[in-house]
Amino acid sequence: MRLPLQWLGVAPFFIFALMFLILPAFYLVVGAFQNAQGEFTFDNIIGLFQPSIIAAYWISIRISLASALIGALAGLAIAIAVVRGGLPRWVRSTTMTFSGVASNFAGVPLAFAFLATLGRLGLVTIFLRDWFGVNIYALGFNILSFWGLTLTYLFFQIPLMVVIITPAIDGLKKEWGEAAATLGATQFQYWRWVAIPVLWPSFLGTVILLFANSFGAIATAYALTGSSLNIVPILLYAQIRGDVLQDPHLGYALAFGMIVVTGLANVFYIWFRIRSERWLR
Repeated sequence: MRLPLQWLGVAPFFIFALMFLILPAFYLVVGAFQNAQGEFTFDNIIGLFQPSIIAAYWISIRISLASALIGALAGLAIAIAVVRGGLPRWVRSTTMTFSGVASNFAGVPLAFAFLATLGRLGLVTIFLRDWFGVNIYALGFNILSFWGLTLTYLFFQIPLMVVIITPAIDGLKKEWGEAAATLGATQFQYWRWVAIPVLWPSFLGTVILLFANSFGAIATAYALTGSSLNIVPILLYAQIRGDVLQDPHLGYALAFGMIVVTGLANVFYIWFRIRSERWLR
């Protein structure tokens, strides 16, 4: 039986997904249940319940939740403003272009940009100190901390929210607003009883996607904080790279735990997206 030629177009995608997503994930899952001799064991999974590892998962979850919720609310406000706020068309096109670029800006360049801006000798830090007499570090701010990393993550979380939620806002039918106005509803009542319930599944789904996006980020966190912040991706890197903490199979178990967390997050995201699409057809 010959496959249709149309399959040739998607063949590179399936090959790429198999080589760089499915097979590596399978290798990690198998390694999580093996010891150094290749024998089956649950010791690596049991090792995940060490206090230091539980603390790493907890701080990673907190950072991911904080950046996801703040990024989602800020991104939703920006998207509503550019789509329904009556702004000039060029504002929307400029915002969407910037959001598409910024949502993929991460890693070492992003870490360097924030250190150069909000580090102890950063541009904004020096400007606030010299011109307004405000020393943000004396007030407790630290770029190498929980809120410092959360703030850095917001640089790509907010644009990603704008990119994802804008089609859902576009899907709000004009007739719904006209019907609500005809029945005497105010703008607040329209958003409270019509728009927000329709957008709610999309909003929750995007929050979950933003959570998964930040939970697995390592390049930005490691370049910004090094090993000063004990989050799971940095702990995983320390276990595998070959330093004194080396335990590859415990690293596989850490990665397996991350796969479980992000996998559940993506399952909920798909479920919420399917629910929202029913309203936006």
